[in-house]
Amino acid sequence: MAKNRSELVAEVAEKSGLTQKQVSDVLDGVFESFSEAVASGEKLTVPGWLSVERTERAARKGRNPQTGAEIEIPAGYSVKLSAGSKLKAAAGSPSK
Repeated sequence: MAKNRSELVAEVAEKSGLTQKQVSDVLDGVFESFSEAVASGEKLTVPGWLSVERTERAARKGRNPQTGAEIEIPAGYSVKLSAGSKLKAAAGSPSK
């Protein structure tokens, strides 16, 4: 089961008393801030909930899965999302 953006916006609007347009604008602003932080190499942290940061990947050798030929994969960047303590607690712990 997955929740899409419009379902999230509707749920937050109902819980907060804001309009769906206002909630959507806030989400746009949050994600724009995430994008700007990642693009500039900053780490963005929402204590207890999550952190977002850009990571570097070194150049490496790989294989073309169809031909098996070795290829050079250039250095690049990736994004790392880490769950905070409140988000981890919400996920619960596995039963033994």
